[in-house]
Amino acid sequence: MNKIEAEDELRAKYDPQNLRVRKFGPGRTKFCDTVRLEPDIIAAFPDAAAVNQALRHLLEEAHRAPEP
Repeated sequence: MNKIEAEDELRAKYDPQNLRVRKFGPGRTKFCDTVRLEPDIIAAFPDAAAVNQALRHLLEEAHRAPEP
C-alpha cells in the first residue's frame, strides 16, 4: 500500500465532521482566552482570581468616571 492509499483509507474513519465534542466529564476540553502578563504584573498578584478582581474593579471605576 502506498502513502496515498493509506491517507485515503483513513479519511472516512477520521472525518472531522463526524467527531463529537465531549460536553461533560473529565475528558472535556476547557476553552478559554489566554492573556500573557508581563513579569512585574505577575509578581503583583497571587493568582488569576486576584487579577480578575482588580480588572473588574478597574472596569467599575471606568464606568463611573464622567466623560470629558
